Amino acid sequence: MTADWVWAVFPFVFGCCVGSFLNVVIYRMPRDLSLISPGSRCPACQAPIRFYDNIPLLSWLVLRAKCRHCKATISPRYFIIELLTGLLFAGLFLLYFVFNFRSAIVPFSPSCWLIYLLHIILLAAFLVVSVIDLQLWVIPISICWLVTALGFGVSALAVFIISPGAIEDLRLLPTASAATGALAAGAGIGLAVSLLLLTAGVIKRSYQPGCRKVAAEPASTELSRKSSAEPDTQTEERNFNHRREILREVLFLLPIVICSAAVFVASRNSQAVKDWWLDFSQVPAIKGFLGSLWGYFVGCSVIWITRILGTLAFGREAMGLGDVHLLGAAGAVIGPLFVVIAFFLAPFFGLAWAAYQMFFQKTRQIPYGPFLSLAVFVVIIFHDQIINRLAFLFVL
Repeated sequence: MTADWVWAVFPFVFGCCVGSFLNVVIYRMPRDLSLISPGSRCPACQAPIRFYDNIPLLSWLVLRAKCRHCKATISPRYFIIELLTGLLFAGLFLLYFVFNFRSAIVPFSPSCWLIYLLHIILLAAFLVVSVIDLQLWVIPISICWLVTALGFGVSALAVFIISPGAIEDLRLLPTASAATGALAAGAGIGLAVSLLLLTAGVIKRSYQPGCRKVAAEPASTELSRKSSAEPDTQTEERNFNHRREILREVLFLLPIVICSAAVFVASRNSQAVKDWWLDFSQVPAIKGFLGSLWGYFVGCSVIWITRILGTLAFGREAMGLGDVHLLGAAGAVIGPLFVVIAFFLAPFFGLAWAAYQMFFQKTRQIPYGPFLSLAVFVVIIFHDQIINRLAFLFVL
C-alpha cells in the first residue's frame, strides 16, 4: 500500500505539468493565439519566461506571484489550475489503482490504464472549458470536438486491448445494441445531410453574427462596460425574435430525427436487412463506435431539447450551443445512460451559484458548463454505485 501511495506522486507531478499547459490553453485559446508559439511569456511586459521561472507550483511561490522582470502580479489562477490538475491526476490514480473504486477494473491492467487515461483527458479538457466559461461565458467547441473524437476512437479500438465481453458486461465503455446502433447510424446520416443543407444555404444558421444589432460598447473603462445600459441595446434585445432563430435549429435537427427513425424502421421491417444489420452492428469495434455515437447524440439532444423548449417558452435564448457540444462530448465517452444522469444532476450544483448571482450580481444567467462538467465528474467517480442503484434497468 505504501508503494502505491508513493507511485501517486508521479501522476501528481505530471498533472501539475499538464496544468501548466492548461493555463496556456485557458489564456490563449479564447484570444485565438497559437498554443505552441511563441513560448511562455509575461502577459504584461511580454518578457520570455525562463524554464526556472516556469516550474509548476514552485515558481509561483518563489516569485511571490510577481513577474521577475516587470513585477506585475501573476494571477493565482495559474497556481490553482496547476494544483487542481495535479490533484485530479493523483486522485483518479488512487481511486482506480489503489482503492479499486471502480471494482470492474483490475488495477494496473491494460484496461485500467486505458480507462484512466480516457477519463483524465476528459476531465482535464472539461476543466479548461469550465474556467473559460466562468471567465468569458463561452465554451471552446474545438475542445469538445477533441473529446468527442477521442471517445469515438477509444470506444471502437478498445476491443483490441480489452475483452469485448468485459467492456459490455462491466460497462467500461459505451456499446450499442442493434436497435440503438440503428438509431445512432441514422442520426449520423441525418447530421451529414443537415450539414450539407447548411453549407448549401438551404437552411440558415441561427444567431448569425449581425443578425441582431447591438449598440457599440463604450471604449473607456471596465466599469462603464458593466454599468452602461444603452436604451437602444435593450430595445433591440426585446424586439429580437428568439423564437424565429430557434426554429432554424429545429429545421437543422429534422433530418437527424427523420433519418434516425428511417434507419431504425428499415433495420426492423425486412428480415434480410435485420439479419445483416445484426451481424454488422454487433462486430465489437462497430458496436463500440455506435455506442459512443449514440451517447454523443443523446448528450447533445437532452441539452438541445431544453434549449429549444426554453427559448420557445420564454422568448429568449435558453442555454447555449456550447453546452450542447459539451454534453455530447461527455456522452461519447461515458455513454447515453450516464450522460442523462449527469444532465439531471448538474442543476443541483448550479443552485447555489444561481442564488449568489441573483442576489449579489443581479443577474439570472449563469455559465452552465462548469456544472455540467462537475456532474460528469461525479458520474465517472461513482460509476459503480450508480450501476448498483439502477441495476433493475439493466435487467429489463
